[in-house]
Amino acid sequence: MNEQTVLNEISWDDFQKVVIAAGTVTRVEAFPEARKPAWKVWADFGPYGERKTSAQIAALYTPESLVGRQIVGVINFPGKQIGPFRSQFLLTGFHTEQGVVITTIERPVPNGSRLA
Repeated sequence: MNEQTVLNEISWDDFQKVVIAAGTVTRVEAFPEARKPAWKVWADFGPYGERKTSAQIAALYTPESLVGRQIVGVINFPGKQIGPFRSQFLLTGFHTEQGVVITTIERPVPNGSRLA
């Protein structure tokens, strides 16, 4: 990847359109129908409500390690049908050779707080 590809500039107005918010994982279930190992994840985004997603994070995380953890999600993408499941937010993370490392919050913030 060259530097120009990475540095495609956007305006501040473009960035403000993306709702990147804190949520707390409330429930995690197996997703055996997924093509790649994934969990069904529900998170409480405070004033934005509880939302669900399918996340390919099973290589590094168990359900027990996720429930109660604060995560970072994009909550204003349109819903996406993934097999029999409808995803309502994008759980953010970083791809590594071992699997996806989820984006978490360094100290507690209110659910629904937006990334500044």
